[in-house]
Amino acid sequence: GYLGDMMDDYYNHRRHGVNYMAEGRKRIEPKGHATDLFSDWAVKYIKERNAKEEPFFLFLSYNAPHTPIQPPQDWYEKVKKREKGIGNARAKLVALIEHMDEGIGRVLKAVPEKDNTIIVFTSDNGGQANVGARNDPWKGEKQQMWEGGLRVPTCIVWHGQIRPGTTYDGVSMTMDWLPTLAEVAGAEVPEEVDGQSLLGGIQGKKDTAIDSRSLIWVRREGGRMYLGQDYYAVRQGPWKLLQNNSREPFQLFNLEEDPGETTPVDNNKVRRELEQVLREHVRNAGFVPWQGRVPDLEKVE
Repeated sequence: GYLGDMMDDYYNHRRHGVNYMAEGRKRIEPKGHATDLFSDWAVKYIKERNAKEEPFFLFLSYNAPHTPIQPPQDWYEKVKKREKGIGNARAKLVALIEHMDEGIGRVLKAVPEKDNTIIVFTSDNGGQANVGARNDPWKGEKQQMWEGGLRVPTCIVWHGQIRPGTTYDGVSMTMDWLPTLAEVAGAEVPEEVDGQSLLGGIQGKKDTAIDSRSLIWVRREGGRMYLGQDYYAVRQGPWKLLQNNSREPFQLFNLEEDPGETTPVDNNKVRRELEQVLREHVRNAGFVPWQGRVPDLEKVE
């Protein structure tokens, strides 16, 4: 798979000239669009495990639709032909997503025992507006602490366990999927893991522990706007305190009454409580280096 974050080209699979494509501990030079490669590898893995009649866990993380917005040309042309009047940027983004969607379809088709498999689809952040993404009805976009930057679509399929059409309104994070899937599999999770299982909630049960906890978002970015400094959002129940860069003052919102985050609330009691939650997080979590070196895979133990 790809061990980096984004790649500078979907066909040469490099980031800043470094090859992050690997098979185990070995660097590889596969040919083709990254989305096709990831889909092909996932299908191959599922079929191999099924042939051995072994259970499996597959974490399939596509680079699409991250920049560069680089769909295969035939997928782009198909979107331009179908969607009259669509702009080039939007057409490229739609094509990149549809191309990924086709790959996901192939992966799902390869799953042999759908009645005995839990499937989760989710994402990492909101869309990037300047490449054609839209996050309506939420305010903001990727890199921002507005709901449009934080909310992502999540779908779960688990035949016989989750009724089709069920909606789960609990506020969760990606880190919650480790304890959730571990509970499904009957595995223990180390105490230091911050995530909490969503199993009860997604099965329609009331989960007061999930609903009452504090959630914190931290982002560190370089460049003239962010200067490599952290900026934060913290949420507890309906209340959310946020800033969108380290030099910006915090604003408080009640998301139940104002989901569009249009009107900051002046509530000193709630504000002080959320500020204290954030201070404790910074004190406990500390600071991590801005960037580390690229590891030598062959020497990693």
